[in-house]
Amino acid sequence: QVYLEESGGGLVQAGGSLRLSCAASGSIASINAINAMHWYRQAPGKQRELVAGITSGGSTNYADSVKGRFTISRDNDKNTVYLQMNSLKPEDTADYYCNVAWFDIVTRRPRDSWGQGTQVTVSS
Repeated sequence: QVYLEESGGGLVQAGGSLRLSCAASGSIASINAINAMHWYRQAPGKQRELVAGITSGGSTNYADSVKGRFTISRDNDKNTVYLQMNSLKPEDTADYYCNVAWFDIVTRRPRDSWGQGTQVTVSS
């Protein structure tokens, strides 16, 4: 199993910045089997949406709404994925969730794990 712990959320004024972190832990086998890492967000009354993703090779993708403002990165030595959020807007207000795709060597199946979420509030 892979366990995720997010941090870095908070209250910020529009135009400000925040950096989210998500640290993965678990068995050595599962940690070594981590593939893509993602950040999702869910605003009140809305569906959860993909914000950004990064593959094990470092390729990234972003939602159109955050391109040019958010940057996803990962430190494989620390088993951590980051989301640097700049030029924040009130519409970025949401709960942000970390998601990690990994291969379960016991069941021989791909799996994913979710963090508990961290709240980001952007005031106008």
